[in-house]
Amino acid sequence: MSPTQTPARNTKVMNRFDLTSRLVAKLKNQEAIVGGIGNTNFDLWAAGHRPQNFYMLGSMGLAFPIALGVALAQPDRRVFALEGDGSLLMQLGCLSTIATLRPKNLTMVVMDNGIYQITGAQPTPAAASTDLMAVAVGCGLTNSSWAADEEDFERLVDQSLTASEPMLIGVRIDDKPGTGTTRRDPVQIRERFMLGLGVREAL
Repeated sequence: MSPTQTPARNTKVMNRFDLTSRLVAKLKNQEAIVGGIGNTNFDLWAAGHRPQNFYMLGSMGLAFPIALGVALAQPDRRVFALEGDGSLLMQLGCLSTIATLRPKNLTMVVMDNGIYQITGAQPTPAAASTDLMAVAVGCGLTNSSWAADEEDFERLVDQSLTASEPMLIGVRIDDKPGTGTTRRDPVQIRERFMLGLGVREAL
């Protein structure tokens, strides 16, 4: 492997909606999912509504921190966070915080296509050289790895459902746009999620 060739480049390029659908299909115990902004939550929206889905609007880089808060507040609930590579680059410090607090019920998925897709497909600073999984391991998230293909992704998700430490799964994805568009109603999104987590009763 050359110095500029990261392990991510050796993995299959997959599709974000397909992977999101595979993840959602495995959730049977009211697990929470926090979807990062843009195409990441567009695909979560299209993969199937669940009261435990939280769709972020206009808060780039905060999917992992928000999911950390949910995981700490509800330690008996499995929590997933879906984030794009560009968004993660804006909030890399959260990886150290998560590694320090070590919530055993948190699984993070970074969807890496190497571009800021919804703003014009500009390459991310890390597109050519930075291995996000290596960065995560360096921060202390030792259970971090790239999914080689769809089957490997499903294996890692299955593993995460019984993990006793936080997990980060990296996936290489294509540049296809998101499937569908999230309904931009922040109050409805918040209320539905709070009901789904059992922290607010229906009126």
